[in-house]
Amino acid sequence: MSNPILIDPLAFARDGSQLEKELAIADLDERVHQVLATTAGAVKLSLAGFADRLRRPSLRYRLAANVELTCQRCLGVLPFAIESDGVITLFSNETKLDDAVAQDEELDAIMAEDEFDVLALIEDEIIMGLPLSAKHDDCGSEHLERAKADKPNPFAVLAKLKKSGS
Repeated sequence: MSNPILIDPLAFARDGSQLEKELAIADLDERVHQVLATTAGAVKLSLAGFADRLRRPSLRYRLAANVELTCQRCLGVLPFAIESDGVITLFSNETKLDDAVAQDEELDAIMAEDEFDVLALIEDEIIMGLPLSAKHDDCGSEHLERAKADKPNPFAVLAKLKKSGS
């Protein structure tokens, strides 16, 4: 289990604080490792606190990660780059949060708690940034090509059966 990176989100936003961090993928939680081929690579994070145009406390994040996935065609390693950025608006009143989200459906807002785990945000963004089915554009695997060549077209087999039955 990874060690959390905890901040007080309201103070971080109010003070205009900034955080720059680079973490090894191997140091992230097991739930990230489960969806990757290896634990090689790193993730760079930038987090900045600010007040948005409506003077609401907010966090702007940006992360870039290089990970290795398993190709679903050849089962080889597939390098994959993830880039994600966004703004999280913080609320200390649930009614105001509900009203703001109702007015702006694209608003990414949460209730501000005493502690915010930045590492959990990183891990979630990595998982959400992954493709559903990772594949090389061209695997170039001789085993894959041989498997395709040895496999008869099922429609050609049906056509032969139909001709022999006539």
